[in-house]
Amino acid sequence: MQSSFILIVIVAYFLLLMLISYLTSRKGTDNDAFFRANKSSKWYVVAFAMIGTSISGVTFVSVPGMVRNLDMTYMQMVFGFFFGYLVIAYVLLPLYYKLNLTTIYGYLNQRYGQKSYKTGAWFFLLSKIVGAAARLYLVAFILQSLVFDAWGVPFVVTVIGIILIIWLYSHKSGIKTIIWTDWVQTLLFLVALVLIIWQIMLHLNFSWGETIKAISESPHSRIFVFDDWASTQNFFKQFFSGMFITIVMTGLDQDQMQKNLTIKNLKDAQKNVVSYGFAFAPINFLFLSLGVLLLIFAQQNGIALPEVSDNILPIIASQHLGQTVLGIFIVGIVAAAFSSADSALTALTTSFCVDILEMKKTENIAVERKNVATRRLVHLVISAIFVLIILLIEAIGSDSIITAIYKLASYTYGPLLGLYFCGLYTKVKPTDKWVPYVAIAAPIICFVFETVMKQVLGYQVGYELLLINAALTGIGLWILSLNPKSQIVICLSNLPNLSLVIPIIRNVRKTGNRSMRLSGVPTWVNRHL
Repeated sequence: MQSSFILIVIVAYFLLLMLISYLTSRKGTDNDAFFRANKSSKWYVVAFAMIGTSISGVTFVSVPGMVRNLDMTYMQMVFGFFFGYLVIAYVLLPLYYKLNLTTIYGYLNQRYGQKSYKTGAWFFLLSKIVGAAARLYLVAFILQSLVFDAWGVPFVVTVIGIILIIWLYSHKSGIKTIIWTDWVQTLLFLVALVLIIWQIMLHLNFSWGETIKAISESPHSRIFVFDDWASTQNFFKQFFSGMFITIVMTGLDQDQMQKNLTIKNLKDAQKNVVSYGFAFAPINFLFLSLGVLLLIFAQQNGIALPEVSDNILPIIASQHLGQTVLGIFIVGIVAAAFSSADSALTALTTSFCVDILEMKKTENIAVERKNVATRRLVHLVISAIFVLIILLIEAIGSDSIITAIYKLASYTYGPLLGLYFCGLYTKVKPTDKWVPYVAIAAPIICFVFETVMKQVLGYQVGYELLLINAALTGIGLWILSLNPKSQIVICLSNLPNLSLVIPIIRNVRKTGNRSMRLSGVPTWVNRHL
């Protein structure tokens, strides 16, 4: 009976998404609609939709669950989120709008060169496809446990079915459809969050005042950690990690920024980022408060909690709170998961088509049709890769998916942060062809550093790994930008006319460019310079 009820909820939800897809795709299914929604989105619609994109099904499950082991210290990172959004609004967005970019990695092409551009795009593709698959895995696992295990349906069929649903409503108009499906999904999962809290209050016989008192007096209500510098939950580690994780996982992420770039002008796009940045603190506080209430409910009713924290909310919602809460929970988690996964799938398709295949807007009808066909094929292939990665995660397993996602971000987004920071705030001009090697070497060095610090010094490196990774990338770019002065001296010492020394030195100092060409000097000198 329970599994049938959940299936009915999912089918009804899927039909709603297909209706939205039909309505939004009637006026355009070309690549400009898919990639940029024809630059016609309203900022307040995007702002609300962005909440659903950023707060995934993982947040819905993992954040309440992490209260058991980490109390409410996650709020320290959430406070850092907002300051990260200010950087995005007033530093990165002006740059993206000035360059009129379809994907944000086009900046790297203009700042460094083609190799750097491709490196940034590939790092995004790797980071996003693994991170999005990890988020979707958790929802697939929950639905498998609650519904499809009872019917003997294999996990792989469940995963394929979920990805197929997302592909069906997103493949025609892409981001144009996603903005509105995410808007609806954000509304649904926020309503579900409030209703679940209300239902637990009813089961505990708590008024709103008693609920606030119970949460504030709980030993799990601790938010700030200032006294333990070795802890990964130290305030300064959490706050600055939250700030920089937001910059890289939103501001340097095509998935998150694609919706922003569908807004017509910069001023409205900045309103969008700041407004949904404000929303994260109260929403995440509600998720953590739900976690405290779940622990109180479990203690009062003698419920044995599962070892894996991510399973606390699903088990209590499905086994102890009745059909109403179960239905609300399913709607909430599916809405949160789909709003994150569909956006990621669209962004991955956009980045691969524009950044890797170098697909451009064209007025040629035949070329546009070919590009649309290629884009749809890419969309399908990336959907298949999603399935494969989810199955791999299932084979590996993880206690807390959200922790794993942030750790992955520290490794894969670190080089992106280094590339953008050096591009915006320094004048380094690295040799473009060597940049991919620096971007790959930095995470490898970070892994070695993290291992040594833990095994030799007993220090647990936290999310600050992102900053170390970015710093190593920046150092590598700086080294690549240095001119080999010794080679210049050798060339000068062999010049037949010493009067050429002074103008050559002046030009080298002025341009700092190894590839410059000087007139009036032998060919071999130009070749060396």
